[in-house]
Amino acid sequence: MVELDKENLKLFIKPENLSVLNKVSRLLAVQAVKSYLVGGFVRDALLGRGTADIDIAVAADALEVAGGVAGALNGKYVPLDRENRIGRVVLPEGEGQRTLDFSTFEGSIEADLARRDFTIDALAIDLFSLMTEDAGIELIDPFDGYADLQAKLVRAVSAAVFEQDAVRLLRAVRLALELGFIIDKRTAVLIQNQAQRLAGVAGERVREELLRILAVPGIGGVLPYLDGLNLVTAVIPELAQTKGVVQPKEHFWDVFDHSVQTVVAFEFLLREGAWQYADNGLQDMVPYTEVLSWHFAREVSHGSTRRVLLKLAILLHDIAKPQTKAFDDNGRMRFLRHGEEGAAMVAGILERLRFSNEEIKLVTTEVRHHLRPGQMSPDWRPSRRAIYRYFRDTGDAGVDILFLSLADHLATRGPHLDYAQWREHAKMVQYVLNDWFEQETFIAPPKLVDGHDVINIFNISPGPRIGQLLDAVREAQAAGDLTTREAALSYIGELLSAPSGDNAFEEKGG
Repeated sequence: MVELDKENLKLFIKPENLSVLNKVSRLLAVQAVKSYLVGGFVRDALLGRGTADIDIAVAADALEVAGGVAGALNGKYVPLDRENRIGRVVLPEGEGQRTLDFSTFEGSIEADLARRDFTIDALAIDLFSLMTEDAGIELIDPFDGYADLQAKLVRAVSAAVFEQDAVRLLRAVRLALELGFIIDKRTAVLIQNQAQRLAGVAGERVREELLRILAVPGIGGVLPYLDGLNLVTAVIPELAQTKGVVQPKEHFWDVFDHSVQTVVAFEFLLREGAWQYADNGLQDMVPYTEVLSWHFAREVSHGSTRRVLLKLAILLHDIAKPQTKAFDDNGRMRFLRHGEEGAAMVAGILERLRFSNEEIKLVTTEVRHHLRPGQMSPDWRPSRRAIYRYFRDTGDAGVDILFLSLADHLATRGPHLDYAQWREHAKMVQYVLNDWFEQETFIAPPKLVDGHDVINIFNISPGPRIGQLLDAVREAQAAGDLTTREAALSYIGELLSAPSGDNAFEEKGG
């Protein structure tokens, strides 16, 4: 971030992008089309930040302009919004900035800027003047956006900005987080009072902003502020029922606050944020390697990574606790099957927000099985058979769930953490991860037999029993009980010859 000085205004634009802008400026000048650099590109150029796209407002039909520019620069023309006349040019490789977005304005550029959302985006620079004059840069700034850049404020251009487009409620927060700014007090009140408007926004637009917000390191610590703006429950109304739900004495927080603190704890484990109750060495007990860093950075779908989706799963992992809360005969509070019921609720939430099938499968698996790590063994060393079953049921979400369980542990005890229990939990996770690192030979062992072998050798008709037998073989193989084809066939024979009524597919050998 650079120091801003309006008396000596400077734009930080990469040379290759200047070259593209110069070509565009000359093309539009020939056509006598007035054009301005606007919005986020100007803001980021003033701040010395990289930007995803170049925004250009033109006093003409932007769809026609974009088509002409694409042809002249050998780019691809994409009509983004025919109704509002917005077009995109995707430039070929080697042309610097890859996308140019053209929007149409009528009347003055100041009137166009008045329709934008925040003052720091209501900025413009005459493109032709920028390319041809050496006397300095003239910034068109009718709403004092430059002063807000200096003050690091996100401020609405008018009280009507959220009525015009409610997704701006989330965009205000996202901009503040990404830029390290704060939201102006009056704008915060507008957000708080109009948060319910998000219910009318298309799910895919909410998804995009939500993912970008969750991607910001340290977002867990900001969630209480966002909740104070009424945004958390505006995006996910189902979370409202978790507020004030008391938990057993082992829990320091109610269900809602516990869920928020679990996000904070997860970011602490991934070295993205602090944990206010941590003493020296607590984090060091938890394994975190370059391989794990790469794992969490992997993209799942457009705009999402495993790290970001796990934050979402963590926020939602106990969402079914209110409806499953009950007391047993001894008066003990229980939340039976809250993982399974929570997974069903989460699937509905993510479908509403237009998440992809792959994203939904991953997050619901994490929610459904979030208690599994603690059920694998009474101590820190689960059997190989238990680890095999764990990864068989959780698939590639297994690693993520291990870290969810660690974060859940921290956010359950809070300041009352038992360090001996924490050490045992961390050792268990390390032990299971070591087997995950060897998954080619353990979690996914090579096949010793297949379905055709079972059908042909044992004269069994195709059906579910074939799969049960093969699963039993793989489990015994993972446990180290079977290493050859002959041993696998003998084991199948034992299972088939077991007396009727015996559960031949239960764990064999302890």
